[in-house]
Amino acid sequence: MDSLIQEARSLFNVHLTARQVMALIHYEKELMEWNQKFNLTAIRDVESIRTKHFLDSYSCVVAWKANPPRRLIDVGTGAGFPGIPLKIIYPAMHVTLVESVGKKAMFCQHVIHALGLEDIEVLHSRAEDVGQTAAKRESYDWAVARAVAHLNILSEYLLPLVKLGGTMLAQKGETGPAEAQSAEKAMKILGGKLKQLIPINLPGVADDRYLVLVEKVAATPPKYPRKAGIPMKMPL
Repeated sequence: MDSLIQEARSLFNVHLTARQVMALIHYEKELMEWNQKFNLTAIRDVESIRTKHFLDSYSCVVAWKANPPRRLIDVGTGAGFPGIPLKIIYPAMHVTLVESVGKKAMFCQHVIHALGLEDIEVLHSRAEDVGQTAAKRESYDWAVARAVAHLNILSEYLLPLVKLGGTMLAQKGETGPAEAQSAEKAMKILGGKLKQLIPINLPGVADDRYLVLVEKVAATPPKYPRKAGIPMKMPL
């Protein structure tokens, strides 16, 4: 855990307290136990969990620096990444996790309970349905997703959830820059504007990684997101 603590600090200026480290250790233990019964994540060894899940989640901090979101929604969270590790370091942040796979949503709920986290909710739902819910639509400062879909599809999942002046953040691999370019038209239709690409280096991970930041500059037209499954079948 020492290397995670040092790397979080040196790479992303995240200073983990002893209590936060204990929470991450507990989380890691639950993840490894559940993973034996349900296939929650392909990343199974402790070293990789710490780098490719925890540290990767903390790379988001580079995007907002000293001004973290008050309200964050994490779409396609899987086993809780990046939403739960971010909630651990920002106790005051209101977090919504969206996950369409039942066993993964159930695991997130279990971890939240096990860690005693408050003001964090899990929606077992499709992103398209959440985006058409009056209480959730255009109500988040930041909407984040990691490796969920191609950026033109992802924009339709995330931008309807972001309030004006807020930001969509996609954690992407080496295709990030090319996807960002080809998704600019979709972003524009949905009220977004490409703001920045931030390269991210994770120790021991050879692949290029990027944070793609899209600013919400106009309201999303009411017809978006379209019904569940349509953005994937007929991308903008």
